[in-house]
Amino acid sequence: MMKFAWDNYKRYAWGKNELRPLTRNGHIGNMFGGLRGASIIDSLDTLYIMGLMEEYNDAKEWVQTSLDLNSNGEASLFEVNIRYVGGLLSAYYLTGEELYKKKVVELGEKLLPAFNTPTGIPRGVINLGSGTSWSWGWASAGSSILAEFGTLHLEFVHLSELSRNQIYTEKVMNIRKLLNKIEKPHGLYPNFLSPVSGNWVQHHVSIGGLGDSFYEYLIKSYLMSDKSDDDAKKMYYGALEAIEANLVQKSPGGLTYMAEWRGGILDHKMGHLACFSGGMIGIGADDGEPEKRQHYLDLAAEITHTCHESYTRSATKLGPEAFRFDSGGEATATRLSDRYYILRPEVIESYMYMWRLTHDPKYREWGWEAVQALEQHCRVESGFSGIRDVYTMTASHDNMQQSFFLSETLKYLYLLFSDDDLLSLEDWVFNTEAHPLPIIRRGCLQDIAPQDKTVAE
Repeated sequence: MMKFAWDNYKRYAWGKNELRPLTRNGHIGNMFGGLRGASIIDSLDTLYIMGLMEEYNDAKEWVQTSLDLNSNGEASLFEVNIRYVGGLLSAYYLTGEELYKKKVVELGEKLLPAFNTPTGIPRGVINLGSGTSWSWGWASAGSSILAEFGTLHLEFVHLSELSRNQIYTEKVMNIRKLLNKIEKPHGLYPNFLSPVSGNWVQHHVSIGGLGDSFYEYLIKSYLMSDKSDDDAKKMYYGALEAIEANLVQKSPGGLTYMAEWRGGILDHKMGHLACFSGGMIGIGADDGEPEKRQHYLDLAAEITHTCHESYTRSATKLGPEAFRFDSGGEATATRLSDRYYILRPEVIESYMYMWRLTHDPKYREWGWEAVQALEQHCRVESGFSGIRDVYTMTASHDNMQQSFFLSETLKYLYLLFSDDDLLSLEDWVFNTEAHPLPIIRRGCLQDIAPQDKTVAE
């Protein structure tokens, strides 16, 4: 599947950001400013771990000759960070090629002006050429988005490691300090914050889009620090407690799900994006209070089961963008506008983590169902495409092979069916675009390792 997706991207869209498989051309889009080759950067690590070396070498050569970081245009700080910074960091750590290190440090520097705000909370959009930054027009009252400014930590800590410049770590630690200091409604973190006043702009809380990866990066920051980042640990378990108290619900049919919270009123809807949370709660089960370990593993399994149900209850066996738990139907999309599937990875991501944590064969069975559904409904003559309605067998394709399909969906599927020692969770933490970053073991970086630290390979 990876080779098919890649070969078609290379044939019809080389150097563009994404392949449009039905019209057989490339798509540039407006998320990455003037940056190009998103599918190439997102695929480097996937190609490498799959052993597709010829394809990997083509990708590497493109980075060497054609990745131009001197671009003008409005780029999403979040998207550039998770896809380009994340992809280049992983390529460097997996291969040791200096080229990637040089490029990623150069790109990291271009992101710093976004933090020039009264609070140090970055704005969401940055012009990589001029360094000017502003907030998304649609975000309420010029606010920054929790999942965007909260999903920089892993990459920026590694940028400090590679550049030996602490400024990156300082920028993300400053965000965390502010979040620690301000009042949180019921211990929850709303999705919108003003980068000027440092206050919440409205009380909408979600584990799906706008909130999602902030929580993921708390537990992953703790794990990536070799369990030394106690602030991250405290924030994660505190947030999880508030989520359990306020958002986790059980449907009449017995499905556990995470509702969204709007100023104290629950919206009984769960987005596909929120389905990463099964895997998140799973990897965080070991480090909470010991008596809660089994409870967290059970909760992780229940949420993953609910997300699998959203797939099973559709005609195509692929899940909708969002599904509801009211008006009779459960784990199904009611609105036409929620019925699409754009090759998203989150459900498969949770299968992969749950397989690694429990080795329950059902997770591989569920992953294989997804493989068959992708092949049947999303594979077209020249690549893979999202579909507009998961509830009908007559496919209407959206003509887009998303770069995260190559980076995340196919990588997580490959890892689900691989041995646990391929990108072992003991050594690697995945960023929210599935780019693996090594756990930072301080003992290995010092000349004399403390006795209690095992020296890495």
